[in-house]
Amino acid sequence: MVTEEKAERRVTRRRVRTRANLLDAAFAVFAAKGFGRVSIEEVCEAAGYSRGAFYSNFDSLDELFFALYRERADLIAEQVSGALAQDGPDLDVPAAVDRVTEVLLLDLDWLLVKTDFLVYAARAPHVAGTLLEHRARLRRAIAERLARARGFGALPAVLGDVDGAAHAVVAAYDGVTTQLLLDRDVEAARTWLKQLLTALLTDGSSPQSDPH
Repeated sequence: MVTEEKAERRVTRRRVRTRANLLDAAFAVFAAKGFGRVSIEEVCEAAGYSRGAFYSNFDSLDELFFALYRERADLIAEQVSGALAQDGPDLDVPAAVDRVTEVLLLDLDWLLVKTDFLVYAARAPHVAGTLLEHRARLRRAIAERLARARGFGALPAVLGDVDGAAHAVVAAYDGVTTQLLLDRDVEAARTWLKQLLTALLTDGSSPQSDPH
């Protein structure tokens, strides 16, 4: 006999699965067409659900887009934090840069969706806070890792401190990914970002920046 509690758990699990499937389908559709050119019907068709299933999880396409961005942004922030944590107390800048660029540049679809969200947020101040929060999380992860690094060489004086370095890293990423969105050359973008980040995070007199 199925108890009321078990039935509720099944409904909850099904609802969670439906929501996840809608988000995954929406991600693919937004990346392919752009947020402003997608309808609820297209998301439902891609996910294999009815409009009823959509509205049982989201009030609007805006709400779904907002939820999708937060989900993916949180994942990226966690991946960057994890990549930076792998060296233990010491920081191997070239190795850390390699790991971070693999995470940040791997998914062109994410860059397309993120850019759509940036444009959306620029026109909707109440949404901009989510984007600013994500960027702040990335900067904090970088700044905290630099601050914890034992035996790490001095940063270039122009950056000031670890917070300045973290801002510079995010700015470098923004610039490189803008080019990547246009030419789709992931390997060139990854190489350029590695060079920029290594230059930003190492002093000219640091052993890590010595090619010999």
